[in-house]
Amino acid sequence: MTLYLSESEVRELLSPADAVDAIEACFRRMAAGTVELAPRRRLALEEGRLADMAASDLELGFAGVKAYAGFGDGAAFVVALLSTERPALVAVIEADWLGRLRTGAASAVAARYLAREGASSLGVLGCGGQAETQVACIRAAVPTLERVVAYCRTERNLQAFCKLVGAEAGESHRDAAAQEIVVTITTSRDPVLRGEWLRPGALVCAVGANNGTSRELDNVVVERASFVCCDWLPQARIESADLIEPVATGVLDWLEVHELHEVVAGELPGRQSADDIVVFKSNGIAAWDVAIAAAAVERARERGVGTELTDSR
Repeated sequence: MTLYLSESEVRELLSPADAVDAIEACFRRMAAGTVELAPRRRLALEEGRLADMAASDLELGFAGVKAYAGFGDGAAFVVALLSTERPALVAVIEADWLGRLRTGAASAVAARYLAREGASSLGVLGCGGQAETQVACIRAAVPTLERVVAYCRTERNLQAFCKLVGAEAGESHRDAAAQEIVVTITTSRDPVLRGEWLRPGALVCAVGANNGTSRELDNVVVERASFVCCDWLPQARIESADLIEPVATGVLDWLEVHELHEVVAGELPGRQSADDIVVFKSNGIAAWDVAIAAAAVERARERGVGTELTDSR
């Protein structure tokens, strides 16, 4: 039978640490070559956009499709999880929180492998719905983290976010940018992080811009970086203006852009020294959705959570 999981049930089932473990294992399977991916597609709706993305994970035994419809006042997300071994719809999962968790967990995996040893501070540029799980997951992955500094332009949102996650409110972009790990998770069309603000040894996780035209990083961030990686190059070439535009102007070459799974699997060293500036460009890939959906289903079965959908045929 097919399992149905609601948003509230997903929140109950998965901790940030669970999400980090699931996404780290996903990167290892990507390195092993058992994952196939399809890039995100976007279609116009009356007053919004419909997006879908798909992946199969043969080692995990699941394939899946995530679809979401976004409008000015919000979005609806769903993941359909299927077996790779038989014609079975394993689960249908409401996937707003699931998506936030997997995105935060990917940044956390990057921090685990690419942040300087003993990193103790995190800066967050952006205070929207995705920022909460960035903080929670990076805290789960980096036990030395002691301080979180956040900044966004709306004072009320900044204060509410800082109270929610236990962060300090920065007075400007520079305060968040001065930390050892820096996450950009905004909806800005123009850069919110300038390379001159970064301290030696910083890890930058650029997460918010994935439409091919919006940028969160200026060219100096990339110029100063000793190592640049992304989640999946074919999608980055379509969606990552933070990389596409520097490549177009000669600041960067695609041959210099690696994939995070190469570092996780030990194929590349990533950071070479404590003073290296490192960039991880995250767009969000369907392999993560399959991995974290599978983790949610496993825990739901163990705990008897969710609704079994009966076949009406």
